[in-house]
Parts: sequence; structure tokens; C-alpha cells
Amino acid sequence: MSRYKSTNENQYSKLIKEGRGQGAKQDYKPWLTVRDVPSEGLSTRIAGWKTGRIHHFLSKLELSFFYVLEWASAVTDIREQYPLPLEATIEIADKLGIKHPAVPKTQERAVMTTDFLIDVYHNDQPKLLARSIKPSTELASNRVIEKIMIEKTYWEEQG
Repeated sequence: MSRYKSTNENQYSKLIKEGRGQGAKQDYKPWLTVRDVPSEGLSTRIAGWKTGRIHHFLSKLELSFFYVLEWASAVTDIREQYPLPLEATIEIADKLGIKHPAVPKTQERAVMTTDFLIDVYHNDQPKLLARSIKPSTELASNRVIEKIMIEKTYWEEQG
């Protein structure tokens, strides 16, 4: 779970038309790029050799995790800033009694993203892993934990 993008219908439609959050390997386009979100530290664009495309990372911690994935032989694809369906996360937030993330200026509900969606082979079987990357200092925030719970519940429901 990471940052989010406004649900303004025109903006949302534009991102979908651009192919954001869609595709795999070299054809994947992250929902958020380094240009979309103000950085709290180091934001990076870097070429991935496994995917053959430019990856966008919003923190040094995300970049470091990416390097681990690039060198892991079981990893076959890495998708960063992967969007979660808005309708699903709204339903989960309601079920958990948690306020859904919103865009601060407009208070519109926001599309949540998973920091990394990873394709791996484990015991000769393909497997999909979702990973949220947070500095330990952020884990003291109840709000951060609430958003992680929405994301965790979404992926558990996906199997």
C-alpha cells in the first residue's frame, strides 16, 4: 500500500487510457510515477533488466527492495505502484470500519496502490506476491496501519 491518486473521473479515465496499472513485464505502466507524487526523500527512475522497462520508486526503501528483487532468481516480473480497484477498497474500508484514503485537497476517495506486485516461481509453480514497503517509523501511525489493513484484506480476498 502506498500513495494514491485522485478519483476525479476525468483524471482516472486519462490514467486508464494511458495504460497505467496495466500490462506486465516491459508493457507495465505504474499507476503512480515519480512525477505524480511529491517526494519525501529520494524518488528514482531506473531501468530494470528483468522487465526491460523504466521503474518508478517513491523512496530509497522501495529502490533497495527493487534491487533485492532484481537479483532474486525466482522473480520473473516486478510491478510497482500497482492500483487496487477503488470499489473493492471502499467496500473493505466500510467492512473494517476504517475511513477510506482520500485526496487531501478535494477529499475525493483515492485509488490505493500496492508498492510491489511480484511474479515468482516457487516449487516450480507461478505465484503472485504483494508487498508493502514502509519505513519502521511510519508503523507507529494508526492511520498507516489502517491503510495497510485495507490493502492486506484486499489481497487476502484475492487468494
